[in-house]
Amino acid sequence: MYRADELQDERPAGGRVAGGRTDDRTLWTRVDGIQGAPLDLLLARIGRRHYAPHIHEEYAIGVTLSGLETMHYRGERIYSDAGTVVIVEPGETHTGGPACAEGFSYLCLYPGAGLLGAATTSDEEPVWPHFREPIIDDRQLGEALRFAHRALRLGQDALEGESRLLGVLGTLVRRHGGSGPVEVPRHRRADSTRIARLVAARLSDEMLDPPTLAEVAADLDLSRYQLLRAFRDAVGMPPYAWLAQHRVTRARALLDAGHRPAEAATLVGFADQAHLTRWFRRVVGVTPGAYRNSVQDGIVRLRAS
Repeated sequence: MYRADELQDERPAGGRVAGGRTDDRTLWTRVDGIQGAPLDLLLARIGRRHYAPHIHEEYAIGVTLSGLETMHYRGERIYSDAGTVVIVEPGETHTGGPACAEGFSYLCLYPGAGLLGAATTSDEEPVWPHFREPIIDDRQLGEALRFAHRALRLGQDALEGESRLLGVLGTLVRRHGGSGPVEVPRHRRADSTRIARLVAARLSDEMLDPPTLAEVAADLDLSRYQLLRAFRDAVGMPPYAWLAQHRVTRARALLDAGHRPAEAATLVGFADQAHLTRWFRRVVGVTPGAYRNSVQDGIVRLRAS
């Protein structure tokens, strides 16, 4: 039911596997025309590589296809075996990698709140469903998600692909989603979140010439230690790592628009292309050049909804 060799025998027309090693293979596909916005799909086989702590602006909804995956998420070490569904919410820091020497394979899609809202209702504003459990042992749902992912990658029947996608997302939200976190944040958590938002906003605004830690701390009337602790409590990583992954996110948009990796590196504030490449591999799993080629070669276009 769950194939370890899906990267080989379910590769979409025009798709391209990024990365040259036989044990690490990553395939990105972009589907246009889903509720008026593009949707990124990922299919990967991971042998030894581990993703650095990072966040997504969208939901990351995936299925482990073979092997055993491990992640650090919400302060815990969690595991996902073949057939289970994995959900990471927007803005949540997480890692990812193999839990054993055999590695693992998985597929993932990255819908925004608008797409999840469209899957559950057409009359209300888009909602942000909360998923209390990041690992869901729902084999029927996992199988449906795999079929939807495959239909979208292949792009042979636009109606089938979009119908399967909206159906499986609606089932996911109805069965396992909620309206928000159960726990009420404590005062320290709320204060840390406020500080982190201010720091992140400044780093984003001054991405090309970021301030020093001492400058940011002084402007917030904090010590550098207090700032670092608050930022880590709220975001799960230090400010420099957040800025690096934010630059990677901006670089991805530039690569999507056709910029070369060297140009993208300069435009987002990395010292050089090598610096971009190091962080890009840690966050995305492939080099900027491989990602650019994979996405451009793997675009599947659907009729606008």
